[in-house]
Amino acid sequence: MPIIVQLDIMLARRKLKSKDLAEQVGMTEANLSLLKQGKVKGVRFETLEKICAILDCQPGDLLVFEPSVAKPSSN
Repeated sequence: MPIIVQLDIMLARRKLKSKDLAEQVGMTEANLSLLKQGKVKGVRFETLEKICAILDCQPGDLLVFEPSVAKPSSN
């Protein structure tokens, strides 16, 4: 997937543990882990808003588009 989740980087910059972020956002550690690994198909804007507010960042600090990671089409 060409969207790279850089949540780990922002957590390190803010010196915040995943467990603490999950608790503050109101999600399970397991779901936050899946999000960090990029294994989710989507994220609610409400959840993204909470994460950005807690980490004092912009959505673009967490999500990066890298077209070179995109899978080639099978046409």
